[in-house]
Amino acid sequence: MDLHNREIVGYSCWQKKNAELVHKAFTNIHSNLGSIKYFHSDRGSEFDNYSIDDVLSTFGIKQSLSRKATLTTMP
Repeated sequence: MDLHNREIVGYSCWQKKNAELVHKAFTNIHSNLGSIKYFHSDRGSEFDNYSIDDVLSTFGIKQSLSRKATLTTMP
């Protein structure tokens, strides 16, 4: 999603979440990948992957990951 105008710039759908699905989302982006500055995601294994790192580094995109969740137990 483009945070400036909230436009969906790329997506992909499948039965399972994996790095290939994320890679397909990048290939569906119709704008210049070099114009993307940040890629924000949670810390799911599909985003923590060498193939995703390669795409991001190739186009100079900085990865932003959400904070690790801290689980607490109610007494």
